[in-house]
Amino acid sequence: MDQREYLQHDGLALGELVTKGEVSAADLLAAARTRALEVNPAINAICTWLDDHADERAAQPLSGPFAGVPFLLKDLHQHLAGHATSDGCRALAGRRAERTSTVVQRWLDAGVVIFGKTSTPEFGSKGITEPALFGPTRNPWDLERTPGGSSGGSAAAVAAGILPVAAASDGGGSIRIPAACTGLVGLKACRGLVPSGPEESEPLNGLATTGVVSRTVRDTAAMLDALVGPDAMSPFAPALPDRPLLDRLDEAPGRLRIGFTTACALREQPHPEAVRAVEHAAALLADLGHEVEEVAPPHDDRQLGRDFLTIWFVHQANEIARIRRETGAGDDGFELDTRIMAALGRSFSAVDLQAADERRRDHIAALAGFHATHDLLLTPTLGEPPIRIGSLDTPAHLQRISELLLRTRTTGVLRRIGIVDQLVEANLAWVPYTQLANVTGRPAISLPLYRTPGGLPMGVQFVGRLSSEDLLLRLARQLEIAAPWAQHLPPPAVSAAA
Repeated sequence: MDQREYLQHDGLALGELVTKGEVSAADLLAAARTRALEVNPAINAICTWLDDHADERAAQPLSGPFAGVPFLLKDLHQHLAGHATSDGCRALAGRRAERTSTVVQRWLDAGVVIFGKTSTPEFGSKGITEPALFGPTRNPWDLERTPGGSSGGSAAAVAAGILPVAAASDGGGSIRIPAACTGLVGLKACRGLVPSGPEESEPLNGLATTGVVSRTVRDTAAMLDALVGPDAMSPFAPALPDRPLLDRLDEAPGRLRIGFTTACALREQPHPEAVRAVEHAAALLADLGHEVEEVAPPHDDRQLGRDFLTIWFVHQANEIARIRRETGAGDDGFELDTRIMAALGRSFSAVDLQAADERRRDHIAALAGFHATHDLLLTPTLGEPPIRIGSLDTPAHLQRISELLLRTRTTGVLRRIGIVDQLVEANLAWVPYTQLANVTGRPAISLPLYRTPGGLPMGVQFVGRLSSEDLLLRLARQLEIAAPWAQHLPPPAVSAAA
């Protein structure tokens, strides 16, 4: 299969070709590798190659909706037994998984051929992908800009045409942010729908879940069909879709009432391109017959951001402590920003953490009140166009202060001098809209409906009620037909670099 033909197909179409015997899994693997060798030096998306595993699997008879389709795992909590998962952390480089994650096994059961892993920030802790371990991953549409994070490696690989769909995960926007940065579809399912075993039960206090980034809505739907359902480690059994999501994809969503907003307490003035992205989507929705109106944000997003980071920082503190115990790693095994987050996490009390966790009830109630009168909430996915590589580097003076406080174990000062507020502003101000769905456990999807005059993707986000994945996907399919986006590939920036 030549490159042009390979790039024209989504994952389901490639799987159908393999099932019909028109191409082999080995043919598709060769096409993916050829494309990767052309573009990965420019984007730095793939951090680990699994050649022996891929060759062995491609030689086997495969079945499932994605039979023989090349696939990349995210290098974060997506374990393939016997192979390395670093979580983007120097202290874990070379660590090999003892067991295969439930979601990875379900992808294998769907027929994929895993040939590598994609880069992620250390522990998935940022909305960019610039780990010290592997270096920055770059946006295929502008190599000076980020593809977002923490699933930035997967998004860059799909956007660059290496493969049509890749593994991702989302603890605060980490599927939707990179999808928005690179012109892809990114769905975060509701809490508990996708399992996290056997290593975890409810990662990040239930904020995080697994999914994919893809070029087409139907690949996203079919991948969710493959993943849903509890495993032995699940804390509860959520209500499952009554029929495959893919089967209902072309059913009209009906006339929906959609409220949109670009207002955000973390940004006094929304970026003009974020406003234009939402206005463009609102006009398209109105043309399709939906009732669309501007609304005020239904929740206290500044408090939600603080609660989100409290949970995240405490999680980082616990994660680093665990890894230190298990590996004996010292400070040089972790990035400075991660150690700052962990120190901030240790400065919170158990009461602080419990209060942040219990305030989820307030955020859920606020969003439920909105959904009592509206089917969906529409926001920008990004607060501004994809930022430049290095934009979120910790300033040198803060690095020096932080190193001193960490050495002298006076990290409580970090909170008193306003480091938390600075981290909130720096790390969430450019992506302030996505954490709502994680904190409330509701599903949300980012769709590539808008591009800046310079050609940069700017996704828009729809947040739905509990268990509304079906509605989100049917609306996404309606929009995909009305305003196709897949024809934008491959990106010119990568083609020129290659």
